[in-house]
Amino acid sequence: MYKFKTYQYGIVLGLCLTVAGCKAPAPEAAPTTSTPVPESFGQTVQTQDPNNTSALQWKDYFKDQNLVDLIDVALKNNQELNITLQEIEIAKNDIRVKKGLLLPTVGVRAGAGIEKVGRYTSQGAGDATTEIKPGIETPDPLGDFTISAYANWEVDIWKKLRNSKKAALNRYLATVEGKNFVITNLIAEVADSYYELLALDTQLDIINQTIKLQSNALEIVKIQKQAARATELGVKKFEAEVLTSKSMEFDIRQQIKEAENKINFLLGRYPQEIKRTDSTNFLSLLPAAVSSGIPSQLLANRPDVKQAELELVAAKLDVKVARAEFYPSLDISAAIGVNAFKPAYLFTFPESLLYSLAGDLAAPLINRNAIKAEFASANARQLQALYNYDRTVLNAYLEVSNQLSKIENLQKGYDLKSQQVDALNTSIDVSNDLFKSARVDYFEVLMTQRDALEAKLELVDTKKEQLNAAVHVYRDLGGGWK
Repeated sequence: MYKFKTYQYGIVLGLCLTVAGCKAPAPEAAPTTSTPVPESFGQTVQTQDPNNTSALQWKDYFKDQNLVDLIDVALKNNQELNITLQEIEIAKNDIRVKKGLLLPTVGVRAGAGIEKVGRYTSQGAGDATTEIKPGIETPDPLGDFTISAYANWEVDIWKKLRNSKKAALNRYLATVEGKNFVITNLIAEVADSYYELLALDTQLDIINQTIKLQSNALEIVKIQKQAARATELGVKKFEAEVLTSKSMEFDIRQQIKEAENKINFLLGRYPQEIKRTDSTNFLSLLPAAVSSGIPSQLLANRPDVKQAELELVAAKLDVKVARAEFYPSLDISAAIGVNAFKPAYLFTFPESLLYSLAGDLAAPLINRNAIKAEFASANARQLQALYNYDRTVLNAYLEVSNQLSKIENLQKGYDLKSQQVDALNTSIDVSNDLFKSARVDYFEVLMTQRDALEAKLELVDTKKEQLNAAVHVYRDLGGGWK
């Protein structure tokens, strides 16, 4: 198992994060992360572990074919996963938007209009004395017909647009890792619910066996009452115990129904029976062997860690984009086409030809507060992403440590509970024999049967916890999404 020595987790920053009132960092000195990593989770230091459990495909990790089939359906139909896939499409389209901003905007324009100006104006007087061609005066009113192509382009001097595109790309990759994280958790949830269903089936079998045992004891005490060797009190106590067990049976059946419906929900389908392994073999199931590898593999395999890292990179690029807003922007615009007052003259060259080319350099001067506020917000979001990365890494280590410790302790607990069940099974036979010979009273028989039932049910719960712990450590190591 992973056993920690004394380690402190945290992010070593190039800024005073621990000092109250510390200002947001400038983009050039963006925070860097160096989360200290324990040498090894194991009792011995390892330099490399090629047998990391998370490297296994989920179809190879789970041996029960019924479970494999259920997971396969869930990966195709689960609504939460399908929602996440659409988030990936949204992020992909955002990259296209940012990429489009790097390119010129080109369009085509066609227009027609008419204008009548006053004769006693400078333009009206000029038009009245101007001949378009010899002997042909300027028409009044004056038409205006245009066909042109135009282009606008913002020159990315300060890499604002390129950094914005890179940020969108990292967020897209983060959504992909988010999808992988959803897949990992979905597989684990289906497996958990499946093992819970098997455990409930086994508990139902145990209760039915107990009901038969208690019913036999009830018949014995009834015979003893007829022979004046027992009282009505003993009969009623045994009857109550049988009724209690039958009540437990229906409670278990309801739990089975709910567990089946939970799996159906994860599989995105309406209620139906879940095909599963025979419950008689449940207690003989062995948890999958786990090889934890080294901490660096945990960072490389966990989708949530990679997602937090990509979001941190995107936040750092957002700060650079926000800072670039303080600098001048250069816009270039151009147009070319034809323009005339009559459609017949549109393609009379060069007289109808029009073109333009202009450059516009503009910088914010008065309204800088809004830009300063966005820059401060970008810095704050960067620190949020940093803290989230630190928290995600720490949580990953602790989850793995908890699960590996749980596997070891559950195995020890299961061994002891198995011995307890064996002892109680023996005590049931002994108490029945002694009760038949009137050497013990009915109360001792009842308590022995009750203790045995509770111990058997607890043994099944422990087995379920063992199997679930193996599922959880596979999830926490980052397995399942590959």
